[in-house]
Amino acid sequence: MGRMGLSLAIFAFIITNTLWAELVALLLLTIAAISDGVDGAIARRTGTSTPFGAIADPFADKLLIMSVFLSFASLKELDIPIWAVFLILLRELTISTLRVLAALNGVALKAERAGKIKTTIQLTSAFIILVLLILSMWSKVQTLPRFFEYLGSFDGPASWWLTVITAFFTVISGAIYLANHRDLIYKSWNEKGQ
Repeated sequence: MGRMGLSLAIFAFIITNTLWAELVALLLLTIAAISDGVDGAIARRTGTSTPFGAIADPFADKLLIMSVFLSFASLKELDIPIWAVFLILLRELTISTLRVLAALNGVALKAERAGKIKTTIQLTSAFIILVLLILSMWSKVQTLPRFFEYLGSFDGPASWWLTVITAFFTVISGAIYLANHRDLIYKSWNEKGQ
């Protein structure tokens, strides 16, 4: 629940598009990513799993990623391809729908390896894009060492490529997830109504 709240705050700070707001967004994104890792580690160590957690945890991850990439897409200087963001959103909403179908059938779908890799790629891309944006904004108000200023100048092209790469892996992981659960989809399509 905390990550969901952080997602909304991160979105608001990124679209504010000021240096201090982007720094706060980076701090909040770091807290959200760490809390996700800690939450998963505790669940694995204690062997605890609840129906609420099985639905809410992946939903919180999806909300975090969607809020970050939608806010990035609103900043013209980042040159984020909106079609790639759409593909990310499409995959996340499709898998969320699959989880609802599973819950209606009394099944709690757990995260798969492809999904965990996808989340790692998404968060890594989000961090890199946000850091490059901060360096670019910082270099406009203060002289930075040449290396950091050089990195900041790549905020547009790097953001475009990182978003496209992220979308590619996101769609692939979604296809794997759907293929692994095709029996559930088939069952949902073919069950007769009561």
